[in-house]
Amino acid sequence: MSDTQKGFPLPSSIKVIPGTEEAQAAYPYYTQFEPEDDEKFWFYNSMHFPEPMHHFDMITAEAAYVAMGAMNTRMHVLPTAKGVDHRIINGRVYIGGVVVTDPDEIAERTAEFQQRAFWYYEHWDDLYDQWKDKMKTLIADAQALPSPSLPDYEPLETFKEGDAVPASHDLLKIYQQQVEGYHRMWHHHFEFLLLGYGAYMTFFDFCKNAFPEISDQAISRMVAGMEAEIFRPDEEVKRLARRAVELGLDHHFTDDMNIDDVLAELDAVGNSGKEWLGELETSRNPWFNVSSGDGFYHYHRSWNDDLSLPFAALPGYIEKIKAGENVERPTEQLIAEREALVADYRELLDTEEDKATYDQLITLAHRVFPYVEGHKFYCEHWYTNLFFNKIREFGRLLVAHGFFGPDGVEEDVFHLTQYELESAIVDLMLAWGVGTKPRGVKHWPALVAERKAAIAEWDKHPTPPALGNVPDAIDDPAINMLWGITRENLDSWLDDGAENEKELKGFAACSGVVEGTARVVRSVSEIGRIQQGDILVCQVTNPTWSPIFQKIGAAVSDIGGSMSHMAIVAREYGLPAVVGTGKATTRIKDGQRIRVDGGKGTVTILDDEPVLEDA
Repeated sequence: MSDTQKGFPLPSSIKVIPGTEEAQAAYPYYTQFEPEDDEKFWFYNSMHFPEPMHHFDMITAEAAYVAMGAMNTRMHVLPTAKGVDHRIINGRVYIGGVVVTDPDEIAERTAEFQQRAFWYYEHWDDLYDQWKDKMKTLIADAQALPSPSLPDYEPLETFKEGDAVPASHDLLKIYQQQVEGYHRMWHHHFEFLLLGYGAYMTFFDFCKNAFPEISDQAISRMVAGMEAEIFRPDEEVKRLARRAVELGLDHHFTDDMNIDDVLAELDAVGNSGKEWLGELETSRNPWFNVSSGDGFYHYHRSWNDDLSLPFAALPGYIEKIKAGENVERPTEQLIAEREALVADYRELLDTEEDKATYDQLITLAHRVFPYVEGHKFYCEHWYTNLFFNKIREFGRLLVAHGFFGPDGVEEDVFHLTQYELESAIVDLMLAWGVGTKPRGVKHWPALVAERKAAIAEWDKHPTPPALGNVPDAIDDPAINMLWGITRENLDSWLDDGAENEKELKGFAACSGVVEGTARVVRSVSEIGRIQQGDILVCQVTNPTWSPIFQKIGAAVSDIGGSMSHMAIVAREYGLPAVVGTGKATTRIKDGQRIRVDGGKGTVTILDDEPVLEDA
């Protein structure tokens, strides 16, 4: 690559924000950038980590990349892609793919991959049923872990039962079981995922070769209309809205309601109120075990922990239901369009051999696709929320023993790395056993305060979407389709408005042209600012934001490809969307009028241009 080729800043040029050096150094050594990393291309994984990472929360990246790497490189043996390296700077997670380019190694890996992948594809349905059982067992095991505690004295029964192992040992055992379970969850997560994407990518490549003019969006619509568990929470909110109308309780649900007051009112109004509350409990377990985010931050609490997001959607759904509007996901329409597209393109094939291959590939894509979205409910959401809540139990224990100072709270535990938390637990075990005060009482309060300040400071500073020189080609299909990282897109990001300062380009996720007010949302905490008819502009969204889709006219994201979660969800809800624009959240100002063309993949900043009559 020539020295004059345009590129992003080198990793070595990104400096730690002054005053946060110690907080940066506290991340594990193997996540820190080093000089050799300047030779590699990295991109900011804002799809999964759009906000600065608390030190404990980095386990969500580490465990994921451990599992992904092992599954790609050693288990399924993907021919041209291994795992991803990850680094963190100023709380931001950057990743870089590890590709295979040697023809001999590719041939060797291809032979291994075919044996393994074909066996999975052949037994997919049975294996997927087993997978769900494994995940439910893993969840039940985590739920069964006892809360950590330390008695003043061991109960006499401990001796009488012949089990002379004190409670302090259980602290270490419980914590290590939690961490092991979390890592195991990520191995389950990737057991099917890349194979699911691989089946779709094979069909995608076939279509691109057979039909040179076909759009990415047309291919993706051939797998739309699938049922997956991750859509169920929103469907439950709609069900609760219908029941509120049927039971004559709709007047209790308003935009400015106090949820606790509403629950108390419903409990007091008689049988109808109690019936609705019973319906709520049916929905909550298990379907409200979803995060308000994408499952990578401890403070993105589950709907069960914080009912704000689902309850905020109820007034809108109730209003639409009373007006006779259909609030359901347009699944039947999507299926009809899907079947028509599949049939129409099949007719364009010349040979029976090509038609047979086409039939086989689309059938496989339909078989595997429900997992591509469905797994998130069990993994990133249900299990991860449970895991974070179990860690909070250790936070409460450490607070009780003074680890975080007189004003400490259980959430302070997330400012420790996973390794520091284990050392704090051992410190407490020692002090309890020896009969002294733990040394963490003096050690941790200042460090926690320092790291809180660092997170707040890092959040004020933007970070480059990528680092290093742009490679001649981005050959990893998963990076193309999931993150939207292509050579063309990177060139567009580097353009930074020089070609057309009022236009951004990205992937055409779902067709439709909409004009409206841009609402720039940079974190889950800002969702409440969205007004009816706004166009959501964000780094990334996820399926659990579905209840707000009834409010917005379109969506735009910084990151994401044609098969990213946001693109999939947009198609399932018929929401015009453009993903992978690179810098929408920095180029577009909150409140500006913009035009989104989900068919062309463009976003235009209108300023004073006239508004469409039918926008």
